[in-house]
Amino acid sequence: VQLQASGGGLVQAGGSLRLSCAASGRTFGTYGWFRQAPGKEREFVSGIRWSDGHLKYAESVKGRFTISRDKTKTTVFLQMNSLKPEDTAVYYCAADSRTWIVGSMGRQDLYADWGQGTLVTVSS
Repeated sequence: VQLQASGGGLVQAGGSLRLSCAASGRTFGTYGWFRQAPGKEREFVSGIRWSDGHLKYAESVKGRFTISRDKTKTTVFLQMNSLKPEDTAVYYCAADSRTWIVGSMGRQDLYADWGQGTLVTVSS
């Protein structure tokens, strides 16, 4: 397993969670977080380039979620604040060895490696 996502759980609306995506023994060029809510298609949440930290957010999470990387731990984080019930979903960490332009980070087909997903449930 190359990517391990963790940090999901149950939280009340307005609360916070921090997701982690640990890469085993290597770093990738581009990391992304995606989510899939029940009955919906998987959608882009946020992405970051490992080399320079350039990042991108979906409009629905801007101002509430923050993506970051820890170069010492080869880990990418997604800090989620002001959570809403509509944020309830399985969150997936994805990565690709290539460094994508920011505008392409939302394309799921560009990510070669995917983690197993972690469930985030936000109660109202």
